[in-house]
Amino acid sequence: MSRKIGIKVNGTEHELIVEPNETLLEVLRNRLGLTGAKEGCGVGDCGTCTVLVDGKAVNSCLMLCVAVDGREITTIEGIASEGKLHPIQKAFIDEGAIQCGYCTPGMVLSAKALLEENPGPTEEEVKMAIAGNLCRCTGYKRIINAIQTAAGRFDGTEHS
Repeated sequence: MSRKIGIKVNGTEHELIVEPNETLLEVLRNRLGLTGAKEGCGVGDCGTCTVLVDGKAVNSCLMLCVAVDGREITTIEGIASEGKLHPIQKAFIDEGAIQCGYCTPGMVLSAKALLEENPGPTEEEVKMAIAGNLCRCTGYKRIINAIQTAAGRFDGTEHS
């Protein structure tokens, strides 16, 4: 049975009628046109669908949309501000941590969740934070370096 929900996505309120089996990823991509989160595996193993729900990194392919009623969602499209890249995005570019770009939105959002909670993570903490995100291009070293570089630039006051 369809259900009406209210969610805030990247600062904008939305009221939607969703099906009980509709995932957050499907709604973001197909209804709201936010295609930064991608379906890679569909079972929560790859992290390409990562978004933030109330500031926590989640696999949107596994989360039913009815479960986010009343919550705040941040996608990769929502972290830049006024045409200016978020410090984490800038660090990924500066450190060469992007290649094909498929995993990048999920990595950036996982990093954002980490840095919001822990602005000075160790290398091990960075590795744990991105453990659910697979990358087949970079080998992770540049991604880890980018997140540590971003930690030095990040004060938590950036547009979320």
